[in-house]
Amino acid sequence: MNISTMIIIAVSSLVVIGIGAFISFAVGRRHHSNDDWIVGGRSLPIYVVAFTQYATAVGGGVLVAHVGIAYAWGFSIFWYEIFVIIGLLLVALTAGWLRRRKFATLPEVFARLYGEHRLMLTVVAIAVIVVPFGWLATQFVSFANLFNAVTGVNTTTLVIAMAIISMIFVLPGGLTSVAWSDFFFGVFMIGGSLVVAVYAVIAAGGWGTIMSTIPSELSEFPAAITAAGPETILLWFFAILPGTLTNQLYYQRIFAARSVKEARTGIYLSCVMIIIAGTYALIMGLAILSMNPSFGVDGREQAAGWFLTEIPVWLLALYGAFLMATIVSTTGSALQSVVVNLVSDLRRTYVTRKDTEADLVKISRWTTVAVTVVAAGLTIVYPQALGWLILTYAYSASILAVPLLVGMMLASRWRIQPVVAYAAMIIGLITCATAHAMGTTVPYAVFGIVGSLVAYLIALAIWRPTQIAPGAADPTLLQSRGKE
Repeated sequence: MNISTMIIIAVSSLVVIGIGAFISFAVGRRHHSNDDWIVGGRSLPIYVVAFTQYATAVGGGVLVAHVGIAYAWGFSIFWYEIFVIIGLLLVALTAGWLRRRKFATLPEVFARLYGEHRLMLTVVAIAVIVVPFGWLATQFVSFANLFNAVTGVNTTTLVIAMAIISMIFVLPGGLTSVAWSDFFFGVFMIGGSLVVAVYAVIAAGGWGTIMSTIPSELSEFPAAITAAGPETILLWFFAILPGTLTNQLYYQRIFAARSVKEARTGIYLSCVMIIIAGTYALIMGLAILSMNPSFGVDGREQAAGWFLTEIPVWLLALYGAFLMATIVSTTGSALQSVVVNLVSDLRRTYVTRKDTEADLVKISRWTTVAVTVVAAGLTIVYPQALGWLILTYAYSASILAVPLLVGMMLASRWRIQPVVAYAAMIIGLITCATAHAMGTTVPYAVFGIVGSLVAYLIALAIWRPTQIAPGAADPTLLQSRGKE
C-alpha cells in the first residue's frame, strides 16, 4: 500500500477517534466523582444506554469473526445474534431488582445473595474480570490483524497503539466518559455499516447475483438457517447465552441508567441494533463469498481482511474509521469494567482504610494504566482472538452462571447458605477444566455449567435454605417492572 493511502486511512481514523476523545474528555471534566467512574452517576439517558449497550456488544468480533461465520455458513449467523439477544432480554428482566438495590458490580450481587465472604467475593471478582479482560485482548488482536492487512504495520506496534487509544477513553471519567463516547461511536457504526454493506452488494453484482453464485445450502431455506450444523449452533448456545448472562458489562448499563424503565428500553433498542449488526455481517460474508470463495470454511476469518484490499481509497478511509470506532467502543468498556472490579471489589475486600472520592478516582486511573499494559503484553505473546473468547467465556460461565441466576430466582423467598454457592462454583470450575484438559467433543463449558447446576441442587438439598418472612421478602424478579 502506498504512503498516501496510509495517510488517508490514518487521518480518517484519527478524526473519528479525535471526536470521540473530545466527548470523553468534555464529559469527564463535568463528571469526575467515583460514582461517575463506576456507574455513570446512575444518570445516563436512554439513548446513551442503548448505544453503549450496542457498541459494547458489537466489536472486533463482528468485523472479523461474524463476517467469517456468514462467509462459511450464511444465515446461520443469526443464531449467534439471537442467543445474545435472549441473554440481554433475560438480563432486562432483572433490572428492577438490581436497580432498587443500587448495585455497582456483580460481586456486590453475590454479596447480597450469599453474604459478605472474602473468599467468595475474591473468586467471583476474578471470574467476572476474565470475560472483559478476554474481550480487551480480543479487540487488540482484531485491530492488529485488520490494520496489519491494510497498512503493513507490524502487529506489536498496532497493539501498543490501540492500548494507548483505549486508555484515552477511560481515564477522563470511567464509565461516564466511555458511555458518552460509545453513543457517538454507535451512531457512526450504524451509518458506516450501511454504506460498507451497500458497496459490498454492488461490488458483488447485486443481491441476486450473490444468491445465485453462493452454494445452494447457504441460499435455500430452511437448510440455510442450519448450515453451521447442530453441534456448532449448540456450541454457540452454551458459550453465548451463559456468557451474556454473566457479563458485567451489560449489567453496568442497567446500574447506570436513570430508571428501571429506561434501562429496559435501552436494552430493547440495543437488541434491534444487534440485529442490524448481524445483517451487516451476513451481507458482507455472502458478498465476499460470491466474489472470492477460495478461503473455505477454515480460512473464513481472512475474508474481512481480503475485502479491505479490494475497495477504493475513499471507502477504505471510511472503513478504517469504522473499524477503529467499533473496536475502541468495546475496548473502553472492557477496560473500565476490569478496573472497577479490581478497585471496588478486590481492593475493597482486602484494604480496610477509608479513601476519599479523589483517592479512589486516582487509584482507578493508575489501575487502568496497569491493566492496559498487562493486556497488551499478553496479547503480543498470545495473539489468538478466538482462543481468548472461548476460554474466558467458558470458565467464567461455569463458575458464575448457576449461583448467580438460580440465586436471583430464589432471592425473593429464600436465604441461601453460602456453602451452596461455593459447591456450585468449585464443581463448575473442576468439571470445566477436566473437560477442557480431556479435549471433549462437547464444548467444555457445557460440562462446567451442568456440573455447577448439579452441585448447586445437591448442596441445596443438604443445606436447606431459610424461608424469608413474607413481610421481609423481596419482590419477585420477574414481576419487578415498576419505576424506582
